[in-house]
Amino acid sequence: MLCCMPGVAFVPALLVSWSSAAFIISYVIAVLAGHVEPLVPYISDTGTKPPESGVFGFMINISALLAAITMYIRYLLIEKQNETSHFVRSSCNMFTLCIGLMGCTGMGIVATFQELAVPSVHDIGALVAFGSGVVYITLQSIISYKSCPRWNTYFVCHIRMAISVISCVAFIPMIVFASKISMTKIDWTPGEKDYTYHFMSAICEWTVAFGFIFFFLTFIRDFQGFSLRISTEIHED
Repeated sequence: MLCCMPGVAFVPALLVSWSSAAFIISYVIAVLAGHVEPLVPYISDTGTKPPESGVFGFMINISALLAAITMYIRYLLIEKQNETSHFVRSSCNMFTLCIGLMGCTGMGIVATFQELAVPSVHDIGALVAFGSGVVYITLQSIISYKSCPRWNTYFVCHIRMAISVISCVAFIPMIVFASKISMTKIDWTPGEKDYTYHFMSAICEWTVAFGFIFFFLTFIRDFQGFSLRISTEIHED
């Protein structure tokens, strides 16, 4: 199915499907192994202990790479559209790309440094990944509105902005509730100390994560009419 998509639409489609699989597979393995409770663990909790840690680390690193490629293609697409429409400054487009790549770097840190092994580094990576991701999709939503009606429909722009707002709203309590947790653990059970903070923070974390996935899903249509061509020139001495 991915190979039949026109243009480079297969890139965000692969990102969405791969990232969804990464979250779901790691969660299923962790629950079946008895390492986490089924009721809304942190995403990182599902990739802390083996064997799910290996699957989580590998798949999230690939997701970070696919996200970086998707963001770069999006940057090139806007640059190409901007040649005739001039709806956004090139510096703003580049800034948005840099913010997105920061988020991809944070994803790589989260995947490489497990939650219990190096908690401080892991938490910094998660903060960078989610924080930069929220800023990136918000900026992309604004750029989308500026490109209307020639390059985007207002319906798509409304969807992107709605996802951005929901992600922003969820990001703040995710950080607030997480900061109130006084211990680092993955085997949470209802009724114990700080469980409510963990539960609310985890719900917000999953909301933001799948907000990113649904946002990149909206790129598929835009990428259908865009193709990359690699040209080589041979110079004779």
